[in-house]
Amino acid sequence: MAKDISVPFSYTKDGIYYFERRVPRDLQKHYSASKIAYSLRTRSSSVAASRATRAAQQLDEYWYHLRIKDSELPGKHLLRMQQNATKAPGSFLPSAHDDSATVSLSEAVAIYLRLKGQNRPVTFHRAAERACGYVIDVCGDKDLLGYSKADATRFRDALIERKLTGSSITRIFGTVRSVVNFAASEVGVNITNPFTGVYYDRQSGVKERAPLPVDVIKAVQRECMKIDDDLRWLVALISDTGLRLAEAAGLLREDLVVDADIPHVVVREHPWRRLKTCTSARVVPLTGMSLWAAGRVLEQEDDGRFAFARYNRRNETNANAASAALNKWMKPQVPERCTMHSFRHSMRDRLRAVECPSDIADQIGGWQSSGVGQSYGRGYPLRVLFSWMKRIAD
Repeated sequence: MAKDISVPFSYTKDGIYYFERRVPRDLQKHYSASKIAYSLRTRSSSVAASRATRAAQQLDEYWYHLRIKDSELPGKHLLRMQQNATKAPGSFLPSAHDDSATVSLSEAVAIYLRLKGQNRPVTFHRAAERACGYVIDVCGDKDLLGYSKADATRFRDALIERKLTGSSITRIFGTVRSVVNFAASEVGVNITNPFTGVYYDRQSGVKERAPLPVDVIKAVQRECMKIDDDLRWLVALISDTGLRLAEAAGLLREDLVVDADIPHVVVREHPWRRLKTCTSARVVPLTGMSLWAAGRVLEQEDDGRFAFARYNRRNETNANAASAALNKWMKPQVPERCTMHSFRHSMRDRLRAVECPSDIADQIGGWQSSGVGQSYGRGYPLRVLFSWMKRIAD
C-alpha cells in the first residue's frame, strides 16, 4: 500500500485508489470495525481526490447527526437487541404473577440467537436481527402477544414500499415467524403468530436465473484457458462440477484430489465456510475443465492451505467478493440474467440431457432429494458419478 498526499483519506494498491478513514472513538459503538475502507474504483488522482473528499464530507455530516441526535440513529433496534442479549438467560421468562406477559420482540431475538445461533455464521445472526429490526421500526418493540394481524400487514406494506422483491419479503417473513414461534415456545406461551398467512405477490420483482447454453460454457472455458489465472481456475472448476461459488472458493488444496484413480473434489464444511445444507457435503468427480483447473491450482509452488487464497485471507471465505469479480468479468460474455450461479443451473440441464437419473444428479449437485428412502445408505459410489460426469464433459 502506498500513500498519495494529494488525495486525502486514501491509499493506493496495485495502482487503484482506496478510501480509508478511522471511525472516531466516541462513535465506534455504532460500527463493527474501527475504520471504513473501500475501493474508489479509479487510477486517476484527481478523480480519487474528488470522490474521497465527497465521502469524507458525507461522513462528517452523518457523524454530526449521530452525536446530536443519537435517538434517531438508523438501526437503533439492533443496539437494543445487543443490550438485551447480555441479560441472564432466565431474565426473559415472564413473571409468575403476570400470566399475560411474554417477552418483547427484541428479547425474543436474543433468546433465538442465544439458543439457535451457536456455531452459526454471522449471516444467520444478521438475518434475524435485520428482519425483526424491520418489524420494530414499523410496529414498535412490543410484547409478542401485542402484535396483531394489522401490524403484520402494515409490516408487509412497508417492505413493499422499500421495493423489495417477493422472494426477499418471503425470506424476511420466514425469519420473523421462526423467531416469534421459537421464543413463544421457550417461554411456554401459546400464540397465534400474526406473521403467518400474510398475502403478497411472491413473484413480484423476481428474475429467474437462466442457465448457460453449452456453447457459451465452452466459450467461457476457452477464455479461462487463455487467461490462465486463479480467478479463471475458479470459474473453470465450477463450470464442470456445478459447485456453489462459496463451496469452491473455500476449498483447501487438499480437497482437490487429482492423482487418484478417479480425480475428484471433496466438498466438506470448514470453519471459514459452512455448507448450505447437510446434503451439500459430497464428493464430485473432476472431468473436463474442472480437472484442468484443479491441476493448475496444485501446480502452483505455494505452501498455503487454500486453493483460492485471495478469498480466504480472513477467518471467513469472502464469496461476495468472488461473485462480484467473476460476474463482472463474465457479463460481456454471457446472455442477460446469467451469472456464476447459472453454471449450477446448467449442470442440472446437462445431466438431464444425458438422461442422468435424478437421484444421481441430486448427489452430484448436493441437492436435497425427496423421500425417506433417499436418506438411507451412503449414496452412489464415485465410479457411478464419474460415468455420468464424463458424459457431459465429452
